[in-house]
Amino acid sequence: EIHLVESGGGSVQTGGSLRLTCTASGFTFDDWHIGWFRQAPGKEREGISCIRESDGVTYFADSVKGRFIISSDNAKNTVYLQMNRLEPEDTAVYYCAAGVACGPRVGVRVSNYDHWGPGTQVTVSS
Repeated sequence: EIHLVESGGGSVQTGGSLRLTCTASGFTFDDWHIGWFRQAPGKEREGISCIRESDGVTYFADSVKGRFIISSDNAKNTVYLQMNRLEPEDTAVYYCAAGVACGPRVGVRVSNYDHWGPGTQVTVSS
C-alpha cells in the first residue's frame, strides 16, 4: 500500500524558513514523481513544486520560484521542501503526493497525482 506522510509544518514570522519532509513507503521511489501542493482556506489546491525521482528534474511554480528548494534522499524514500523568505500568502495546508507527471512542460497538476499524504499546516504571520 502506498503511503505518504508530511512533517515539519508550523508557525513562523514573515521572512522565516521551514523545511517540510515527505516520507513515502509502499512503492518504488524511482518509478514516481513527488509533488508538493498547498491549499489555503477558500482556495483550490495548487501545485507548487515537484521532483522526478528518475532523473532529478525539478519544477517550481512562479509563486515559490527562487524561495523554495526541493530535494530528495532516495535511500530514505524522502523528499524535502525547504521554504525560505516565507510570506503570509504562503499560509496553507501543505501536501505531498506521488504522481506521474512533473517538469517544466507539464508543471505539477493535481490531476496527475493519485496518492496523497494527510497534509501539514504552515502559518506565516506578519
